Amino acid sequence: MGLSNTNRYYGLKNTMRMKKVFSTNFEEKAIHMPILIIRLLAGGFMLTHGFPKLMRLLSGEEIRFADPYGLGAFISFVLVIFAEFFCSILTILGLGTRLAAVPIMITMLTAAFYAHADDPFGTKEKPLVFFIVFFSLFVFGSGRYSVDQLIFKKLRP
Repeated sequence: MGLSNTNRYYGLKNTMRMKKVFSTNFEEKAIHMPILIIRLLAGGFMLTHGFPKLMRLLSGEEIRFADPYGLGAFISFVLVIFAEFFCSILTILGLGTRLAAVPIMITMLTAAFYAHADDPFGTKEKPLVFFIVFFSLFVFGSGRYSVDQLIFKKLRP
């Protein structure tokens, strides 16, 4: 017994859907909105770590902080604030996103493997996830919906 034309049509349609679901191709246009959402969320989430540190620095209280690179606790703290607060704002704006991602990635690896070296993996997991997200932004850049794109348009002949 052969399949009816209707069954062949729906079988072909379902096969095409499955191919689309498992396809590794994507249209370049389709990537810009997800990059914007990732930038906004990752930058916003990172700000929740940087802002309290900035407030602590501005409060004048004594700074007790890890010194993983031998620069002193105060300088290490300021560098972490730069990464977690100021670089997060740059990421949200899409301004120098690739450059802004580097200090954040270094900070997250330092947090995972130095500050939380003796902690269980579950504690290291958050900075490692942040690292992966910001590494992705480093690789893909800020996307079309960014200040970087506005600057690039003006610089383009």
